[in-house]
Amino acid sequence: MRWLLLTLLLLLGALQYRLWFAEGSLAEQHRLEIQIVEKTRINSELQARNAILEREVMELQSGNKGVEQRAREQLGLVREGETFYQIVESVESEPESESGPESGPESGPKSGPKSGPKPEPKPEPKPKPEPGPKSEGVETPAPAVADQP
Repeated sequence: MRWLLLTLLLLLGALQYRLWFAEGSLAEQHRLEIQIVEKTRINSELQARNAILEREVMELQSGNKGVEQRAREQLGLVREGETFYQIVESVESEPESESGPESGPESGPKSGPKSGPKPEPKPEPKPKPEPGPKSEGVETPAPAVADQP
């Protein structure tokens, strides 16, 4: 009876091992189900992308309208006889606060106060000397005026 009980326990242990850890176990089945869900999601995204690309190919094959639209949008092409106008917004000079400029097209994402020295105002240009008998770089002394008694 003891041998029978020991044999049954060993058989039960072997079956439990196979159920939990071996090939085809519950853990592997769960892992494969998760992979199926993930692959199905990726597959549906790719099918949607393929449908969009297929529509674009059909539009490009059907006529020149799609080709012209792509050329205008991506390459900036203009038809003969058309005039291209580019509108550029001018940036007005605003006083800067301690945290830097509030807005502007060239300002990127804000990362805190502006670091570094503030630009100094530009000096006014010096007036040009009048042309005359003086040579450049050489100063001539002023004539001495003698006191007359």
